[in-house]
Amino acid sequence: MVDLDWKAKMVSSDISNKSSKLSIPTPLRLLNMSSPLSTSTSASSAYEYYLRLPELRMLWEAKEFPAWQNEVVLKPALHALEITFRFISIVLSDPRPYSNRREWTRRLESLATSQIELIAMICEDENEDKTTAGTAPIVDLTSSNGVLARECSSTEVWKVHGETTVVNRTSESSLLPRLATWQKSEEVAEKILYSIECEMRRCPYTLGLGEPNLSGKPNLDYDAVCKPNELHAVKKSPYDHVDNHENATLYTVHQILEAWIQTAKQVLKRIVLRIDAGNFETAANDGYLTEKIWKLLSEIEDLHLLMDPDDFLRLKSQLMIKSVNETEAFCFRSKGLVEITKMSKELKHKVPFILGVEVDPKGGPRIQEAAMKLYAEKQEGNKVFLVQALQAIEGALKRFFYGYKQVLVVVMGSLEAKGNRVVTSSDSGDSLSQIFLEPTYFPSLDAAKTFLGEFWSRGQSGSGLTRWIKK
Repeated sequence: MVDLDWKAKMVSSDISNKSSKLSIPTPLRLLNMSSPLSTSTSASSAYEYYLRLPELRMLWEAKEFPAWQNEVVLKPALHALEITFRFISIVLSDPRPYSNRREWTRRLESLATSQIELIAMICEDENEDKTTAGTAPIVDLTSSNGVLARECSSTEVWKVHGETTVVNRTSESSLLPRLATWQKSEEVAEKILYSIECEMRRCPYTLGLGEPNLSGKPNLDYDAVCKPNELHAVKKSPYDHVDNHENATLYTVHQILEAWIQTAKQVLKRIVLRIDAGNFETAANDGYLTEKIWKLLSEIEDLHLLMDPDDFLRLKSQLMIKSVNETEAFCFRSKGLVEITKMSKELKHKVPFILGVEVDPKGGPRIQEAAMKLYAEKQEGNKVFLVQALQAIEGALKRFFYGYKQVLVVVMGSLEAKGNRVVTSSDSGDSLSQIFLEPTYFPSLDAAKTFLGEFWSRGQSGSGLTRWIKK
């Protein structure tokens, strides 16, 4: 045991000593105190019309399998992956000699792999949650007894797994199997298929997109869940007539972005439900999943950096994309992004419930002390994992908006990127800066770690912690 008598020592004259005074940072004052998460209704409507989001939402929210709770989470993620396959086709078909096809290919391979990793995490969760296990629509590969169905035109491969003969089915509607047969995209498709094979090893089923499936797992009924034909029916924007190849790039990038925003929204809702039900372990898993989704959103936004500068700026003029006012960020035209940002912030209100205390109406350090006790006792690991995951979400969120600001500067130039206030003003009053410079969402957790760090830096020893915990 170690000596951590907080009331006797940390708030004693040792702490008040001027030579080693511990100070908690005060909130940063920002000049623009209006809500950063706002934009004009007309700009949001134009954004949704351009991306055909109402039609996409109908696909995302359609409940085809009522018993399968994970459908609303997994379906938009699969849509994003399928749109990525279409994106690969667009890039490799680009006739412009000045397109950086080599780097585009690398980035899209990486993007596909990142998405498959997250999809695998979502599928793993089904296996761990007893209420959802076994509810996914799957195709049992052993049910055919090795007999090929005549009416099925999909590619099927005989496989022997021990003494069991299985038939590996491949989606008929997905673009990935077609990419595997096209000379330009063959290598990319093979890498993606092997990524699916590797990432889905811990899952109860695999995706059925033509991956080797060496373990002979059941296949998700991909065509029934994803409905690629219906998804690709919205592959053209209302401004498809605009003569600019970057139009398809911009449109596709943002459709992928919005699909993952939809998944994030459903995961955040599930975090709240699981916390309220006391399922802290599964809530922590969802917390780290949300953190990874925020990082994926940053990876998607970075694709703008590969667009040809002249073509993109000409497209910006053709589509009449411009700031409504000097503090508006383009990203906040996405209502979904605004919503998941607010939902991520609101998780701070769940901390008292997780720690099992109520907020002190007098402003005392009740939550902070409960957090220090949680960290020090090491008896409730699930709670520690959960509060760590909540802070990880905050970090990923702020990194997203910081990175987005840099992308805007590179793609549009510093003056246009943020209403003439990206780098030309030092007041940090624009909406993006307000987000990544604002104080922590979890001040009690922050303070608890600050005091723990100060304690250990003083080399305290054992009996005080024992006395403090028993109080």
